[in-house]
Amino acid sequence: MISLHTHSIFSDGELLPSELARRCERAGYRYLAITDHADSSNLEDIIRNVARAVEDFNKTSKLKVLPGVEITHVDPTLISGLARKAKLLGAKVVVVHGETITEPVKKGTNLAAIQAKVDILAHPGFITKKEMLLAKKNNVLIELTTRKGHSLTNGYVAKLALECGTPMVLNTDAHIPSDIVGREFGLGVAMGAGLSRKQAENLLVNSEKFAKRRAGLA
Repeated sequence: MISLHTHSIFSDGELLPSELARRCERAGYRYLAITDHADSSNLEDIIRNVARAVEDFNKTSKLKVLPGVEITHVDPTLISGLARKAKLLGAKVVVVHGETITEPVKKGTNLAAIQAKVDILAHPGFITKKEMLLAKKNNVLIELTTRKGHSLTNGYVAKLALECGTPMVLNTDAHIPSDIVGREFGLGVAMGAGLSRKQAENLLVNSEKFAKRRAGLA
C-alpha cells in the first residue's frame, strides 16, 4: 500500500510522525507522505518538524517517507503562494484540501489548486469536467480516498477522471491508527467507486511513480 496523504500530531492526527510511519511500515506500506493541515500560521513549523522526523526514520527503514503539507481551508487566492512557499521550505508533496461535501471548503478551492499546479487535489467532491481536464493538463493528481465521509463522492470523481483521462491516486487521509488500511481494503474502495481491479491497481502505480521521483529514486 502507498498513501501520499496522512496526518500526525502536527495537525489533527493522533500519532507522532515516527509512530505513524512505523505503523504503516508494519502494515506493509512502501511509500508514505505525512501531509499535515497547513495555512500561513504553521506552514514552516510543520515542514521543519516533520522533515526532521522523516530524515531519521528513513535512515533505518525500507519504507520511504516524504515530508509534505495539506493546504487546508485557506482562501483560494492564497493557495498558489502557499504551495510555492511549501516547496521552497522542502515539502516533497503538496496536497490541497479539496471541496469535499462533508466540510465547508470555500468554492473555488479546486480550481485554484489545479491552477497552482499542486501535486495532489484531495477529495475534490463534485469537481467539474473543466477542472478535471485542467488537472490533466497541469499534471495534478486527483485523489480517491478511503477516508469516511470524504469517500462519498469517490464514484463521481472516478467516473469523471476516467472520462477525462486524468491520473488518479488512492490515499488514506489517515488521522488515527484504524485509518491505516491495507492494500486489499484500499483496492476494494477504489473498485467500489466503479473501477476495475486493474484500474484500481493503476492508482497505486501512479502513486509509486510519483513517490519514487520525489524520493530521488527515479
